[in-house]
Amino acid sequence: MAIHDTENRQIKGKLVLEMKNICKSFPGVKALDNINFDVRSGEVHALLGENGAGKSTLIKILGGIYPADSGSIFIEGKEVHIADAHSAFLHGVSIIHQELMILPELTIAENIFLGKQIMKNRFFIDSRTMNKETEKMLGDFDLHFSPTMKAKKLSIANQQMIEIIRAISFGARIIVMDEPTSSISEKEVAVLFETIRTLVSKNIAIIYISHRMNELGKITDRITVLRDGQYIGTVDTKDTTNTELISMMVGRKLTNYYTKDASHAGDVILKVSHLSDGELVRDVTFDLRRGEVLGFAGLIGAGRSETMKCLFGLTEKRSGEIELEGKPLYIRNVKDAVKFGFGLVPENRKTEGIFPVKDILFNTTIEVLDSFIHGIFVDAEKETETAEKYSTKMKVKATSLKQAVNKLSGGNQQKVVIARWLAVNPKILILDEPTRGIDVNAKAEIYFIINELVKNGMSIILISSELPELINMSDRIVVMSNGFVTGILDTDFTQEKIMKLAVQDM
Repeated sequence: MAIHDTENRQIKGKLVLEMKNICKSFPGVKALDNINFDVRSGEVHALLGENGAGKSTLIKILGGIYPADSGSIFIEGKEVHIADAHSAFLHGVSIIHQELMILPELTIAENIFLGKQIMKNRFFIDSRTMNKETEKMLGDFDLHFSPTMKAKKLSIANQQMIEIIRAISFGARIIVMDEPTSSISEKEVAVLFETIRTLVSKNIAIIYISHRMNELGKITDRITVLRDGQYIGTVDTKDTTNTELISMMVGRKLTNYYTKDASHAGDVILKVSHLSDGELVRDVTFDLRRGEVLGFAGLIGAGRSETMKCLFGLTEKRSGEIELEGKPLYIRNVKDAVKFGFGLVPENRKTEGIFPVKDILFNTTIEVLDSFIHGIFVDAEKETETAEKYSTKMKVKATSLKQAVNKLSGGNQQKVVIARWLAVNPKILILDEPTRGIDVNAKAEIYFIINELVKNGMSIILISSELPELINMSDRIVVMSNGFVTGILDTDFTQEKIMKLAVQDM
């Protein structure tokens, strides 16, 4: 079945960007090997590939962050030299990164005009004119915020809209969107897609990077696949399928994408009753069985992550009871949670999960470091053995355990975080968006690990915004809305049933 849902859409427009024979090497790694890539005006062209395939490197060359070792870039038929980010801007290239470049303490107007302020004279900024212009720009996108509102008060989706407005307001003809839907709700995704359609109607070219395969058919015209720094091919979206794209990405057919054996659920190991944190967790009740994958579904702001942070001792429990293996449990902090057998892989690995400049060895063993310390000595051999054991279990791809985690792909960073908590040997492992921003092959490997863990008796709580992931990996699904549990589904999961509960008011 083709993944495109707009079969009659025609690709129009002239070539606005051509990248020819682009090569880039880093010490010991050829990141890009003679890559060819082009985009037409009024087109959404997806750039697809596993983490480490070369997508980010190619975009960084286009954005002037990296120089290419060789190759040429043509914009509207003319060869250009993009030496830095300012040069990219002058050539009409704007990149909206996955980590948004919004300055939270500045106003909306100040963010939009950042680096391009309107001046009254040599010394004073014309804030009144900037606010007036910003109000008009916001109105064009049917946004009704005050230009003087601080950006930190906006949702992630609206911060993203400010970046888009900033890009097109100053002549961007080519906009790169890197994982633009990774942190926004389904409703906000629909608004973003409508904005993209508006942009292409104005002949702006969009380069779209995403690991969410179900999005590609809704918004893209063509898809280019990279693998291990090599150009694999370009296809029209309407003429391809998810299976074909996955095969192009990983070099083989990925037959067992989701690995889920028959349920291994046993007796109830955890019982949570009427849990509240006084804010986003309101009277939450559920139980977890031994050897079970318990999914948690809900829209952004539903309270799923907040519930797990409260359970894990990251936030204060105001009311409610927690029982572990039939005994009352009092978790005052994270140290208590770990002692009682909990592990938590957080939603945002970059800000909450990894020590980016530290190596794999440090990141994998930090939670169990005490077990290697004898007096003033550290058993380095045992520490290395532990890191190797769990890095191997998670199939972390790296040059050595001494490699800095920020030098790994997103998928491998996530595997390191999971390896750290496996080293703790928890009874209950909480996985909050464990596959966000990682490629299909890394996802499949994590699904396999989840299945193996529950087969061996571990209990897993799986929070995910990807409904197919929850449906295919969970034994039961708890649905939340506005801090409340709106339903628990035991069998016959469907996206429709989950979404009906997810939008239910309590």
